[in-house]
Parts: sequence; structure tokens; C-alpha cells
Amino acid sequence: MKRFFQSFAYLLSVHVTGLLFLTLFRLLFWMDVRPQVPDELRNDASMVLTAFVRGVWFDNVIACYVLIVPLAVCGIAALFGYYGKWLFRSFHYYFVVLYAVLFLSAAANIPYYLYFTKVLNSSIFNWFEYGTTTASMVVGESSYYKYIAYFLVATILFALLTGRYTKVLRSHLTRPGTVSWLHRGGILLATACFVGLCLFGIRGRIGYNPIKVSAAYFCLNPVLNQMGINPTFNLMASVVDDGRSENKALHLMPAEEAVRNAQSYLGRTGIDGISPLARIVDADTVPSRKNVVMVLMESMSASLMQRFGQEARLTPYLDSLYHKSLSFANFYSAGNHTNHGLYATLYSFPSVMKRNAMKGSVIPTYSGLPTVLRDNGYATMFFMTHESQYDNMNAFFRTNGYQEIYSQENYPRSKVVNGFGVQDDFLFSYALPVLNRHAATGKPFFATLLTISNHPPYIIPPHFHPATDVLEHQIVEYADWSIRCFMEAASREPWFDNTLFIFLGDHGKMVGTADCELPQSYNHIPFIIYETGITPEERTDFAGQVDVAPTLLGMLGISYTQNNFGVNLLKERRPAMFYTADNTVAARDSSHLYVYDPAVQREFCYDTSDGTPKPAAMSEPYNQLKSYCFSMLQATEWMVQQGMTLDHPKH
Repeated sequence: MKRFFQSFAYLLSVHVTGLLFLTLFRLLFWMDVRPQVPDELRNDASMVLTAFVRGVWFDNVIACYVLIVPLAVCGIAALFGYYGKWLFRSFHYYFVVLYAVLFLSAAANIPYYLYFTKVLNSSIFNWFEYGTTTASMVVGESSYYKYIAYFLVATILFALLTGRYTKVLRSHLTRPGTVSWLHRGGILLATACFVGLCLFGIRGRIGYNPIKVSAAYFCLNPVLNQMGINPTFNLMASVVDDGRSENKALHLMPAEEAVRNAQSYLGRTGIDGISPLARIVDADTVPSRKNVVMVLMESMSASLMQRFGQEARLTPYLDSLYHKSLSFANFYSAGNHTNHGLYATLYSFPSVMKRNAMKGSVIPTYSGLPTVLRDNGYATMFFMTHESQYDNMNAFFRTNGYQEIYSQENYPRSKVVNGFGVQDDFLFSYALPVLNRHAATGKPFFATLLTISNHPPYIIPPHFHPATDVLEHQIVEYADWSIRCFMEAASREPWFDNTLFIFLGDHGKMVGTADCELPQSYNHIPFIIYETGITPEERTDFAGQVDVAPTLLGMLGISYTQNNFGVNLLKERRPAMFYTADNTVAARDSSHLYVYDPAVQREFCYDTSDGTPKPAAMSEPYNQLKSYCFSMLQATEWMVQQGMTLDHPKH
């Protein structure tokens, strides 16, 4: 029995050591995210300690998953009196490999959270499809090196420490011995107790349900709430949730009710054979035949502009353009990934959580801005910096209205700087001659340009000289400068005065501190429409990416059949705007913000009347916002499932 308990003590020592290392990773996480927490909470030791304690709770759940197999094997081996060196050497290898995985998850979670304000989840598997690009991003971004170092150092130290434990134990347990039936009974009982405790650790709590992510939430601050979640636990939970039959479809509300509500909100009665939201839009002017150049700016949060409170002068050109254009102050991205922004902006369908609507072995078909303009005689082009197969863009866009696709495959290899291809200024310089060529034909054109430089890994070209010292600020300066250079070059071309220029973010990014469960900077983006001689105006109505296409088609004087969720912002008003970020849903109006997290089934209400979100109790205005966003998202899913994504009957 002595040797059995010594073996158990060894396993427990490894378990505790693993918890200490995971706690150290949480400390490293806290050091990096601390600036996102308000001063009064940041300096509240009890609040921070509570987050750490809950973190140990979740870490123990994962550590028990790791422990249970060697614990059971050790008990079985002890029944036969086996304590050989190969047994514990195998345990050592087992622990090192599995804890290396846990350390990798913990290290990766820090930059992931800093970028997405969410704990590591199943959305990372989208990146695995682009192994070379992802590896290039990680290797190419120097700020990631310290996280790689954290992982390597932790793994090596853990291997050395547990190796020492193994060596000490083996020196006491190498002698063979016999086991009496009485001792076998004691070992069996003790093993059952230990395994039972381990299973309880995996379950995490007493009660009807095992531990869930919601157990980490203890306050109103999203950073402190999420700090306690073990990233491996969250990753496993999100994978399991993705595979659940009930999560393969939205269950926000009954689809029939959602469609009726959407009809009411949008003032639609539908067209038989197309969809309940379809309508004929008759232009009240003759078609202008103006060209359209649309620039979707990578991670361009409105909070990066001085107009929206940025103290540093990062976007002097965009700020100047904003004030001499038709601009929108309360404009929101559909999601928090590029594919969401493209999908919503070009085809006016909302982003449904973290789903990538452009991917699939069977290419989905949509009617939208590219198809309507193509059918009205426009040449349509899409310019991207990276490989055309990224996010299935080449197949999707060619299927849905774009005649020409320009991507990394078209550019000189010498101009490719990382896994995301070429830099912004080269993209613009490459596109300009193509636009000139199309303009020379006399046929109007629609060009979409997707930038990338404001996305890690950040690379500042040697020919650009930023005014700031912080790399994340410098890259925004560079993105702004690239747009300035493009517009100055385009202004010298004869087609410039007959062109609508559209600038908007594909989504935002974290700027400053997390002010609520879903920080505004993630979805609040600029939307600028410029043309020569336009009357400058800033509109404050709530709007989103789904509204871009109907608004532009209205400005161009084009009649068409509309079958989507957008409105013409120059003729219609929304009562509020809704959007998502991964699996978080939000809706807001001038003074209220409603956020819903399906993963933890929690609602968050904020009063935004003074511009700063403040927690509030659920009341009727929030119920109205809830109904609005739930209806729009549920109706979106239903229409996609029914194949009602075209502006004509299915053949």
C-alpha cells in the first residue's frame, strides 16, 4: 500500500505542478489585458483574485481530464504489484505531451483575446485550412514571439520538473513485490475513490449540470469574467457545441415569427416565388452610369479616427475625406471577420454568428450589388492582397457577380511580404491601371478593393515614415497614407469625376479598453461616400453593412428586384442596428445596447445615453432590441436554408 500511495503522490505532484503552470499563464494573460480593465477594477485585488480562483477551478477540470487515465492505469498496475520504470516513464511522456498542448492553448489565447476579446474557441479551426498563411502570420509578427517563448519555456521547465519527480519515484519503486488480497482490496477501494474524485473534478461542481463557461462570470467586466475561463476548456466546449444538433441551426425564436417580424420592420410584403422580403425597387431618376470604387479597409474601427475620439492623429486623410463626403456616424459591421463584412456589404445578408457563408463544397449563390451592376452593364472586378482561395473567395465571387478576380497569384513574387500577400499601397498601384483600362472602354465599372495591412503581421514598408512610435498606430497611419496616395493618383485620371468612391471597414478591432461585453470598437466602423461635387453631410441614423448596396443602387438610379435585409439609407430609417461577433449578438439604438451570448445564455443590457455603456436592468427598450436582432438573424437563416437568396425565382 505504501508504494501505491507514493505513486498517487507522484501523480498528484504532477497535477499540482500543471495547475501552477496554468496559473502562471493566467498571470501572463492578466499582464497583457490589464490595460483593458478600468482603473477601479484593475486595482481591486479582491476582484482580480476572484478571477484567478475561478481560473484555477476551470484549470482543474482540464487537469483532471489529463490525470484520470494515469490514475486508473496506476491503480490497475498496483493490483498486480507492478511499479516498473517503464510505467512511470510512460506517464512522464504522457504528461509532457498533453500539458504541452494545454500550454500551447494558454499561450495562443493571449494574442487571440487581445485581437478578438474572446477566449480561444472553435473559430480558430477556420485558420487551419490555410496552414501556410497562418504559419506565416505567426512567424511574421514579432509581437507573437514572446507567446511562442512562453510556450517553449513552460514546456521545457515542466518536462524537467516532472522528469525529476519521476526519477525520484522510480528510485523507491523498482523493487518487485507481492500484493496480498487484503492490500488488493484496499488498493481497489482507494483507486475507486481517487478516480471518483477525479471524475468530480472533471464535472466541476455539485448540481444537476456539470460546469459550464457561465461559471466564470462573476461581475460586469468582460475581461475579468473571461480571464477565469481555461482556453482548452472553452475550445473543447465550443467544438462540442458546434457539433450539437440544436446548434447547427439558430434557435433564437420560431422562424415563422421571425419572418413576420422582419417583414414588419422592413415594410415588405414579399414576392411569390422569390421570398417574403423581396420587393421591386423603382428608381426615381435615370441611371447615372457612374463608376463605383469600393474600398473595404481591414480592421478599420471608427475609434481609430479623430472624428470618433482618437487622440493620436492616425488617419488624417480619412478624417479629412469624412468631412467632405456623405458620411455615417453610427454605422456598424455585420460581424468581426472579413468574410462577414464582404458578405453583408456586397449581398446585404447579415452575418449569422461566426458562420462563413462563402465557404462550402457547393458554392452558394446570391444576388447583390455585384450581380445587379453586372446585369446593368458594369464591368465588375475584385482586388485582394492574398491568395484567391482564401475563404473560398475566388469561387464565391466568380459565382456571384464578379467577372475579374485579382489576387496574390497575379502579383510579382517580390511584392509578397507575408502570408497575406502584398501591402496596401501596391494593391492600389496595381489596381489603378486596370481601372484605367476599363474606363477607356467607355463601359462603367465596379471595383472592390480589400486591404490587409492593418492586420497582423504588421509590416511597415521602408518608404513610409510614420509619425508615431507604436507599431499598431504606425500601421494605421500607413493604411491611411496608402488610401491618400491612391486617391491623389486617381484624381488625375479622366474617370475620377464620374466615380463614386466608397470607404468602409470590413470590421473593427479592439481600440482602448473593453467598455462592455461586446466592445463598440469591434463593430463601429466608418462609412464614407465621396464623389466630386458631393454636398458634405454627416448622417447620424443607425445603419450597417447590409445597407450599403441598396443605398448605392439608389444613388446610381438603378431599378432592381431587392431580396435582402438592407435599406436605402437616403430614403429609409432603421429603428436600431444589429450585429454579431462570433457567437455574440448585439443590437443598439441611440441610448440602449443589448448583448446576448448564447454560449452562456446570458443577456447584458447597457445604457449608452451619455456615450459610455453602463450596466442596466432589462426593460422594454431592451426587449424591443432583442426582438429586432433575433428576428433579423433567425429570418436570415431561414431564407438561406430555403434557398431564397436570389432576386428571381429558382429554376
